[in-house]
Amino acid sequence: MLFSQQVIWITGASAGIGEALAQEFARAGARLVLSARNVAALQRVAIACAPAQVLVLPLDLTKAESFPSCVEQVLARYGRIDVLVNNGGISQRSLALETSLDVHRRLMEVNYFGTVALTQAVLPQLIRQQRGQIVVVSSLVGLFGSPYRSAYAASKHALHGFFDSLRAELWQTGISVTLICPGFIRTGVSINALTADGSPQGTMDAATDQGLCPEKLAHAAVRAIAQRRREVYIGGRETLGVYVKRFVPGLFSRLLRQAMVR
Repeated sequence: MLFSQQVIWITGASAGIGEALAQEFARAGARLVLSARNVAALQRVAIACAPAQVLVLPLDLTKAESFPSCVEQVLARYGRIDVLVNNGGISQRSLALETSLDVHRRLMEVNYFGTVALTQAVLPQLIRQQRGQIVVVSSLVGLFGSPYRSAYAASKHALHGFFDSLRAELWQTGISVTLICPGFIRTGVSINALTADGSPQGTMDAATDQGLCPEKLAHAAVRAIAQRRREVYIGGRETLGVYVKRFVPGLFSRLLRQAMVR
């Protein structure tokens, strides 16, 4: 069991990708810390992960002042942290012209600042251990922009810049950084996505509904984490966009105008 008795802390663990990751790590023998705002949903996920050891630790990514206390609770329970999986976040579905600045700020606060702040809170313990792994569930739009996701793409691009830099700084410490970049995954991400005025979209995108199931994403992601991959793209044909943009950017730009992204 690849992660036998390792302590894996997952944010955004109450549903979707986070829930699937929790169950996949539980099957791999890990001890879990599950964080999100919805305590009842976390408890449901914890029960589904039995017989794995699970600490349910409520956490709001916009409240960085609570993170040191959260780290202390994890260490009091397990004595160490082996892998931090930064999965919590929120998406967007609105035209750039119509999107309020408050929505931009909300997305950056949750997706970028919250993730960076929690990483900074955990990092001293990983350095003391001289071993550990920081995982970030980003997105393909962390590598290229997409219509209706301008603020979301910006927040994910920011994560890539920060964590690529952090990886270079940590190369002698025994701590690795892995960026997981999903494409369309069949979760509630589009239902909860913020619209131009900050209200949830409330409906499932067709592209999301036809996406990869979260269990398959979790299986591939955990394998990549075990291999300490630097960056991995998981999804369907949309993952080809990474390479089309890199090698034929003009073609990519034209294709993106016609892509089914909602």
